Amino acid sequence: MPHNTVAPEFRAALKVLPSFDGLSDQTLAQTREAFITAIRGVKVAPYVNVEVRNRTVPGPSGAPDVPVVIYSPRTGHGNAPALVYIHSGGIVSGTPEVDDARCRDLVNELGIVIVSVDYRLAPEAPYPAAIEDCHAALKWVHANAAGLSIDPARIAIGGDSAGGGLTACLALMARDRAEVPVCFQLLIYPMLDDRTGTTVMPSPELGEYIWTRSANHYAWNAYLGQAPGSEGVSEYAAAFRATDLSGLPPAYIGVGSLDLFLDEDLDYAKRLMAAGIPTEVCVIPGAYHVFDVFIPEAPLSRIFRESYFSALKREFSLPQE
Repeated sequence: MPHNTVAPEFRAALKVLPSFDGLSDQTLAQTREAFITAIRGVKVAPYVNVEVRNRTVPGPSGAPDVPVVIYSPRTGHGNAPALVYIHSGGIVSGTPEVDDARCRDLVNELGIVIVSVDYRLAPEAPYPAAIEDCHAALKWVHANAAGLSIDPARIAIGGDSAGGGLTACLALMARDRAEVPVCFQLLIYPMLDDRTGTTVMPSPELGEYIWTRSANHYAWNAYLGQAPGSEGVSEYAAAFRATDLSGLPPAYIGVGSLDLFLDEDLDYAKRLMAAGIPTEVCVIPGAYHVFDVFIPEAPLSRIFRESYFSALKREFSLPQE
């Protein structure tokens, strides 16, 4: 694919951004380190009004406790909305650190509380470890709403990339288990369908940069413990497999026009709408996967940021500027 399909403001970064292409068991440790190193190279604002705490919360039955990072406004007045956030990394890499800047920015501007989940990674801990860790964290947030100074009626879930996919799965799980009410799901270029690039081929111009078909195949295989596209994959592993999307919370789905996940994300959005779920969609032209993480100052990244910030403000009944 010619380079000129990428928006001009995103082209120069391609020379230095990490690529997950060729991901394998042999390269996984190196890729994990390269991902974190690249994240640490992005300049971010200090956000001095945001307090950050690390702790652990009870894990799923028979599993270890789950580490979380709690972001809260230093000037909070209680009864704040909350967002349980799930980080990116293909379910095989990453920690809450990779989305630290995004979480600080959200708390600084919206005055919400964020609990970011450090879920177990594949292949060391395959399905259902990650999603069960996320559900355990969600249950803890709801049960401890008073101590966290949050409104238990305004708990949203969100994440990007793999975290967006886990968010969609968590929305399904929370609906079905009916233990915690979720008011909104924020899906930022979510990883929804294990079949993409294996048995379902996206448009050929998608997925050349950052997160490729080979990376997607490896990650899904590592998480599922079986070949992606196999029969019987649970909707709690890959949300696109769900046949009933009724009763889910309102959704936001944002993605770049060159992202490998574009087709599955737009298809999922249409299915949500067909099920009567209020759904907002934002597609950024000429943007590849995680574009906004590495080039946050680009005009198109700012437009993207404002779109999901506005969605959260609306769902949380916060003032729109």
